[in-house]
Amino acid sequence: MSVPRALELSEREIQQLVDAAMERIIKFTATIEQQPIDLSNQADPQFVRSLAEPIPRTPTDFDSLLNIIFDQTAPYAINAASPGFMGYVPGGGIFHTAIADLIANTLNRYVGVSNVAPALNQLEANVIRWLCEIVDYPTTARGFLTSGGSLANLSALITARHVRLGEDFSKGVIYISNQAHHCLEKAARLAGFPKKNFRVLDVDDNYRLRPEQVYEEIVKDRAQGLTPFMIAASAGTTNSGAVDPLPELADLAKREKLWFHIDGAYGGLFRMTERGKQTLQGLERADSVVLDPHKTLFLPYGTGALLVRNGDDLKATHSSHADYMPTLQEDEYMMDFCELSPELTRPFRGLRIWLPFKMHGAQVFKDYLDEKLDLAQHIQNKIEQHPQLELLAPAELSILAFALNNTYESLEQRNAATKRLMELINSKQRVMLTGTLLKGVYAIRIAVLAFRTHQERMDMLWEDLNWALEALTDEH
Repeated sequence: MSVPRALELSEREIQQLVDAAMERIIKFTATIEQQPIDLSNQADPQFVRSLAEPIPRTPTDFDSLLNIIFDQTAPYAINAASPGFMGYVPGGGIFHTAIADLIANTLNRYVGVSNVAPALNQLEANVIRWLCEIVDYPTTARGFLTSGGSLANLSALITARHVRLGEDFSKGVIYISNQAHHCLEKAARLAGFPKKNFRVLDVDDNYRLRPEQVYEEIVKDRAQGLTPFMIAASAGTTNSGAVDPLPELADLAKREKLWFHIDGAYGGLFRMTERGKQTLQGLERADSVVLDPHKTLFLPYGTGALLVRNGDDLKATHSSHADYMPTLQEDEYMMDFCELSPELTRPFRGLRIWLPFKMHGAQVFKDYLDEKLDLAQHIQNKIEQHPQLELLAPAELSILAFALNNTYESLEQRNAATKRLMELINSKQRVMLTGTLLKGVYAIRIAVLAFRTHQERMDMLWEDLNWALEALTDEH
């Protein structure tokens, strides 16, 4: 019987693969500022359909596969790594993390149980402590890294459900604003709550949750025999960047004995800056906080985090045992992540943050975040001074929204014109903005968060915005 060896690469073969890939990667990163930002709608449908194929039976040479990835498929997408990408909430993509993933995937160590790889587990535990330090959580806090804010919010909700409601949660009620990320409603549904147990509340003129309305709803629900148990606030909404009144909501949650959760996936890590600390006062009082390092620490997609003030709550919710499991530890300085999260098998995610933080120090990330706050304020000042534009949502952090002035005969005409303005701006392929609705008004969002975005790209945005205004006038 022949022994298969094809997957056991020699040193030379490994070097060849890495060299060939790096040649393409370096070319990509070196030209990223000149690349178009959005060619997603230009992919040939026939070619896309041709990529659907049965399981391969014969090998394909590596260079041909690199051609498929870099030349034929990757260009026809939104280029979220571009300095001009200011749509949605930009992801990161620092190269350090790609190297960290290469190392972590090659080592292939399991860190879900501390005593299986105690030293590497400690590196990831350090990362969790660093995030807790940024939030100003006590030493009792614990947490874990996950793929992103959606799963982190789901685990937060399940933890709150377990701690505050126990086995019978049929009468539990959750309170959020209508500006909260849609993943919270999805998380409630996946956690077993019917839609009738979910209160989606209107917001104030600044798109923030109103504590007095939350309290009124709590009183009404208790009078009907229901059990209010969780307030979910936002530390920077996706829609407008609004930060809910965290101190007041924390007071309310404490007084009414509700779990106070904060979705800080976008905004929470701005707490590294002095301005962010002021804007995000009250974050440290939450029972749980979601952060997305793949947004506000500029990492590639796939890096979210859940932090819980009382680590015992996480363990009480997620702990599970089996005879085949290795011995779990009781050391307060170590973390069995399988006891704190839904995952047993999990990648060594911690290296993604540990490596760039150790290479550069936290101050560098703080400096970048301060720059994004400055850039957002810079473009906001220009919009406020422009006679044809109206600022709809000011930048509390680095997201703002604006529209054309209300000089149209109807809201429909105004919205259509603002949407057309955004299309014209994006057509230049130097920046990409996205739109939303704010109380029925179509708004153009500017989300300044990509680590490659600097003043010169904001100047391009302003040039393209003014060009688009002239083009819009000519069209009419």
